[in-house]
Amino acid sequence: MENGKTENGDSQPPPQWKDKVVELLYWRDVKTSGVVFGASLSLLLSLTLCSIVSVSSYIGLALLSVTICFRIYKGILQAIQKSDEGHPFKLYLDQDVALSEGTVHKYSDCVLARFNTTVTELRRLFLVEDLVDSLKFAVLMWILTYVGALFNGLTLFILGLVGMFSCPIVYEKYKVQIDHYVGMASKQVKDIIATVQSKVPGLKRVKAE
Repeated sequence: MENGKTENGDSQPPPQWKDKVVELLYWRDVKTSGVVFGASLSLLLSLTLCSIVSVSSYIGLALLSVTICFRIYKGILQAIQKSDEGHPFKLYLDQDVALSEGTVHKYSDCVLARFNTTVTELRRLFLVEDLVDSLKFAVLMWILTYVGALFNGLTLFILGLVGMFSCPIVYEKYKVQIDHYVGMASKQVKDIIATVQSKVPGLKRVKAE
C-alpha cells in the first residue's frame, strides 16, 4: 500500500487517522474519549428537544459568552497589573486552520471511492445480479421497516453513538466468548442458507466460468 491507496487503487484514510479513532473508541485516553462521547451525546439529546438551528445558536452563544468574558477579564487584569501580555487567544489566532489542497484531495478521493463502491453494490443488489444476495438485502430492508416504526433517525444515531463507544471495549474484554457465539450463529445461518439453496430451484449460485 502506497500513498494511502490499496492494490485496487482505492484511497484509504491515513493510518494516523485510523489510530486516533481506535484510541478514541477503545477509551485509551479516558479523558478525551469521555469528553467526545459526552459532547456528542449531549448534542444529539439536545436535537431531540430543539431544532438544529436552536441548538447551533445556543452552542454559539455559549462559546461566545465564555470567550468574550475571558477576553474582558484578561483585559481588566492586564490593565490592573499594567502588563502587556497581548491578546489572550493570540496563540490560537496565529495557528493555521486552513485545509491544504493535498488534504482535501486525499479525503475527497477516499469519499469518492467509498461512494462508487456503494453505488456499484446497490446496483448489483437492486438489479438482482445474485438472487441470494438480493433476497438477503430484501430481508434487511423488511427488518428496517420495523426498526423505523420503533425509532426515528435521531434515536438511531444516539443508539449508534452509545454502541460505538461501548461495544469495542466490551468486545475487547469478552473477545473469546463473543467470537465463540458469533461463530456458532454464523455457522447455523450458513447451514440454513445452504439448505434453502439446495431445495429451492433457481437459488443455487452460478459459479463463474
